[in-house]
Formats: sequence, C-alpha cells, structure tokens
Amino acid sequence: MAEAAEPRGEAGDVRAAAPASRRLRLRREAWGFAIGSVCFLVGAVPFYAEWAGAVVVGVTFFIGSLFFTAAGFIQLSLSGRRPPRRGTNQADRYDWWAAAIQFAGTLFFNVSTWQALAAAIRDPNEIGAGWRPDAFGSAAFLISSALAVVATKDRGELWDRDARSWHGTLLNMLGSIAFGVSAVGAFVSPRTDDFVSLFWANLGTLIGALCFLVAALLSRRAIDVDEPAAAN
Repeated sequence: MAEAAEPRGEAGDVRAAAPASRRLRLRREAWGFAIGSVCFLVGAVPFYAEWAGAVVVGVTFFIGSLFFTAAGFIQLSLSGRRPPRRGTNQADRYDWWAAAIQFAGTLFFNVSTWQALAAAIRDPNEIGAGWRPDAFGSAAFLISSALAVVATKDRGELWDRDARSWHGTLLNMLGSIAFGVSAVGAFVSPRTDDFVSLFWANLGTLIGALCFLVAALLSRRAIDVDEPAAAN
C-alpha cells in the first residue's frame, strides 16, 4: 500500500496528465484500507463480540471486507486495468500482480464474511462458516505482500513512488502472516467439532488488522506531506 516522482509504465501519459486525481485516489485507497482494518480490529475484540452478539459482529466484518475490496480496486486501477505486457518494467509488473492478487483476496473475504454473517442469522451458535474462502483470502494476501516487497525493491521505477513504501509493505507482510495464522486457528477440527484455536483466530485477525491500519495511516500521512512538493 501506499517522495513524489514522475509516473512510469504503460499508462504513464494518462497518469502524468492528472496527478491531482491520482493522489486523491491514493488517499481514498489508504482510507479504504484504514476503515476496513478498523472494522476487522473491532470485530476481533472478544469484549465487542460478547456485547454485540454474533450477527452484529458478522455485519462488522462484512462491512470491513467491503472497504478492503473498494481500496483494493482503487489500488488495482491505479496500477493499470489490464495485465502487464512486454516491455513493462519489473517493479510495475510485480506491483500489478500484487494489487490483482490482493484484490482477489478481498473478494474471498467478501464471501467468507458474508457466509459467516448468514450463518449467524440462521444460528448464532454456528461456528466455522466461510472458512474455505477465508483461507484462500489469507493466502492471496500473503502472496500479494511478497510480490509487493519485490516491487518495493525498485521503488524508483514504479508508476508512482507513493504506491509502495518499505514500512507499508513490511507491515502488510506481517499483517498477512497474522491473517494466515487466524485462518488456521479458525479451522474447525472434524474430531472436536470446534476451532483449532479461537485464541489465535481472534489474535491473528486483531494483529493483522492493526498492521494494515498502521500501514494505511502512514501511507495517508506520506501523501499529505508530499502534497506541497507535488503542487510545485
């Protein structure tokens, strides 16, 4: 997620023509990830679950997943709406695939959180609903984070250097690992008919959401700090 530089890549001419619009969308991307992270953070707090109940918690996670998807779509659209072609530099290529795979991961989270919400409406005591797409979403986030780290290695070659930063990619990597731990903890064992570890399911979600929240807020701050330089 998200030093200002001239945009690069196949759509560089379009991006150069509207830097203000591009930076506005970077801000919206950051806020989308931030709000989505807050929803996941709150939803993973046990006290909130006890107070609000399974249905409200399900709504909280589902709304958070929608903000993740909106932010992921903005990120993908800024990276280019179609797959990289011959001649695309390595940084932009990895950046596009990172954005595309992360966007796919947000769609899996849409499915898993909706399934969990629907299950809570049917039976508030039902557990394990939506685990498979949740696991796929966590795997997609982990792969995306790894690709983003590679893209950040050549940050100066990206379509916009605000698109990636080391603190952002590393925090997102840590967050993706935590989401993966959460997915493992949320698996329902067929032998016990219970979560592998409800503790790690909640803690992994909480830590992952916190990492994405901090990365998004730092990205938002960096965009604001660079705004005067971009306007000159």
